[in-house]
Amino acid sequence: MTQHQSENTSIHKGILPRRIHEFMATESASGIVMIVFAVLAIIAANSPFSPWYQNFIHTNISFGLGDRISSESLSHWVKDILMVFFFLIIGLELNREMHEGFLSKRDQIILPLIAAIGGMAFPDFIFLGINYGNPETINGWAIPSATDIAFALALLTILGKTIPPAIKIFLLTVAIFDDLGAIIIIAIFYNNGLTITPIFLAIAGIITLFTLNRNNITSIAPYMMIGIFLWFCFYHSGIHTTLAGVIVGISVPMRNFSEMRHSPVNKLIHFLHPWVSFLILPIFAFTNAGVSLRGLSFTSFSEPLPLGIALGLFLGKQIGIFGSTFLLIKGNMVNMPEDSKWRHIYAVSVVAGIGFTMSFFIGMLAFSTPELQEMVKLGVISGSVLCIIWGSVILRYFCRRKTEIPENIC
Repeated sequence: MTQHQSENTSIHKGILPRRIHEFMATESASGIVMIVFAVLAIIAANSPFSPWYQNFIHTNISFGLGDRISSESLSHWVKDILMVFFFLIIGLELNREMHEGFLSKRDQIILPLIAAIGGMAFPDFIFLGINYGNPETINGWAIPSATDIAFALALLTILGKTIPPAIKIFLLTVAIFDDLGAIIIIAIFYNNGLTITPIFLAIAGIITLFTLNRNNITSIAPYMMIGIFLWFCFYHSGIHTTLAGVIVGISVPMRNFSEMRHSPVNKLIHFLHPWVSFLILPIFAFTNAGVSLRGLSFTSFSEPLPLGIALGLFLGKQIGIFGSTFLLIKGNMVNMPEDSKWRHIYAVSVVAGIGFTMSFFIGMLAFSTPELQEMVKLGVISGSVLCIIWGSVILRYFCRRKTEIPENIC
């Protein structure tokens, strides 16, 4: 086994592989930065600077050539252009983990895959149960199904220093499958009415991408150029543009067959990750987290839309992830992650309910009216805050290795 393979497939003496350490350091730091920008957005939206903030996020920006001009707000372009790079990172991470990471072996996939499915299904059930019969809000059913990996890892890194390494990998893998599920949901359920001609052009672009991959073309430039072409095709087809980023990410070759040490995927991730983590995601947080708290009362939180989102994130994730994991392990279908206890699994189930980035993103796709978007923000923030508070308690007081807790309790 080569040193590279050893790094990516084993945990030596309880220490995470260097690549995962670097990934978690970047993701957790990004989560902290996003928290700061989200708080700044809430402060700006509820201060004398509110008119400035609203004017800023709704600044009209136009793009186009000749007679084809598209004019939308800044927050719209953040979702349609900047977030493409976030989804490109997701595609690249999926690509890497399927080839050389913890998605490359069947026995490493089953537990986090089923946990992720449970963690997406139960929040949806809770939301649908609360919003059943309300046609105005039912389209937001997928909002509480998402996990924000940066926020979750930030909390786990800050308060979970004694968490077993296998649990951190478990959270990463669940979040990756969660992202994949969110991508599929967006592609199927949140398009804006399809236009056939751009779709056929997009299919031609996708075939070209995978032809380049099959021929081991490792230069990044042609993939990026076709990615731009795909963006325009999706933009005019009604399919959300962020899928262009995912498709490009999974089409880039993992390695150069003539020089195995060279990895176009790793090179692109290394270049993009700091920009996405410390520029794009904070901008997204600032332009989307600014919920106005003026006029809010307890009844605002009990409205079906925010209540369904908040309880879906806080309760649905716990029930779905912990419940499905419990059944698999107790049924002897899979093993407990190495050195882990039930309290560690429960901690992951709680922090996975921090939705934020992807929940906001799906919410903005699901609803176009400002009133409903404000309710989405309220639900996502309140549900995520509940998960942060309860997750902090679990990590701080119940998940320390030296804490003596009877296992029949946890």
